[in-house]
Amino acid sequence: MSNIKRNIIFALENRKKEGVLITENVPIRMRVIYANNRIDFSTGFRIDASKWDNEKERIKNGCTNKLKQSSSDINTRLSEYYTYLQNIFKTFETRNTIPTPKELKEEFKNAITSDDSNGFNSNKINFMDSIDEFTKETGRQNNWTDATFQKFTTMKRHLNSFKTNLNFEYFDEKGLNDYIIFLRDEKDMRNSTIEKQVGFLKWFLRWADKKGYNKNKAYDFFKPKLKNAPKTVIFLTWEELTKLTNCKIPDKKQYLERVRDVFLFSCYTGLRHSDIYNLKRNNVKKDHLDFTTKKTGERLIVELNKHSESILKKYKNINFEDNKALPVISNQNMNDYLKELAELAEINESINQIHYKGNKRIEVNSPKYSLIGTHAGRRTFVCNALALGIPAQVVMKWTGHSDYASMKPYIGIADSIKADAMTKFNQL
Repeated sequence: MSNIKRNIIFALENRKKEGVLITENVPIRMRVIYANNRIDFSTGFRIDASKWDNEKERIKNGCTNKLKQSSSDINTRLSEYYTYLQNIFKTFETRNTIPTPKELKEEFKNAITSDDSNGFNSNKINFMDSIDEFTKETGRQNNWTDATFQKFTTMKRHLNSFKTNLNFEYFDEKGLNDYIIFLRDEKDMRNSTIEKQVGFLKWFLRWADKKGYNKNKAYDFFKPKLKNAPKTVIFLTWEELTKLTNCKIPDKKQYLERVRDVFLFSCYTGLRHSDIYNLKRNNVKKDHLDFTTKKTGERLIVELNKHSESILKKYKNINFEDNKALPVISNQNMNDYLKELAELAEINESINQIHYKGNKRIEVNSPKYSLIGTHAGRRTFVCNALALGIPAQVVMKWTGHSDYASMKPYIGIADSIKADAMTKFNQL
């Protein structure tokens, strides 16, 4: 038999809504015409009509679709589909037969799901390599900080410890539950930490789904019930802030003075440690700070008060590296020194913290000074600002909090502070 005459065409589906042609997120169709047969195949991809090249029957170079799939990835897959069909026809030619439409569909389905398929089969894709691709691509798109990259490095390390030769099919409901048990029993994690790790994994699996690597949808419906207690918000009251400010630092520990100044600056401005670390002299204006946050890339304007202003003036004539406004050390070192400073200031209220490991409730009592870190400065600013009666909307403009829900824990604390303050009238 001579060659089977066929024509394989890639085109956008012609769809209308209320009589108007749809031009956004249009399915890409593959049509095969042979021996008086016309068969349409779904490619599984969509693209805007403006990004489609009708002449080349491919997506225009440099374009992406709604799922952020690149033109190069999709076009490569379309070319693979074309090759699969050509090979199927050649096989039937050697048999001296013409495939029926049903046979052609079955052979094509087998081709794209067989062990020989090129990479889009979820079992063939290297699971760990795709994590690297995810962190590189998503990190670049979202301008991740080093801390965020480190979180996914840690996730990958946990997955490596959990099971060798992982693939996407493994993470059905049972696989996800087994991972939770591993994190709890082998890694000794509390429930709140496990929730974060599962959240990171689901983020990755969702990305892999959009890339076409992951066909397993179990992650989307997986919502484990892990007991958790509300997180204790560690901050300094006005009395504790005064004690810290007035604390006499021994001659042998003068290094704590600069640590205290930087921490107090956070308490009176609400700035994160990373933003104080990057604060330059040209960010300091006459009566306010004008800077872009490192975490979110948002530009903030924060007015100065007499406390924050006096700290800036103290270091005005001292030159620091990179034209920094304040003598800020690394976050880790500052956390260590803050605990030392807070203990010196006798900030030793007993704090009861509750967490869960599985169904086990665990209570830990610690002196407050051992829980103080750089972020306590930002929390101190928010709690005390709200207690002073400053509206939450105004505080959010200073801190850059994007939604009201993130302020709810602080508002509860502020209400408690005000209630305690009212009882002081009873002593009169």
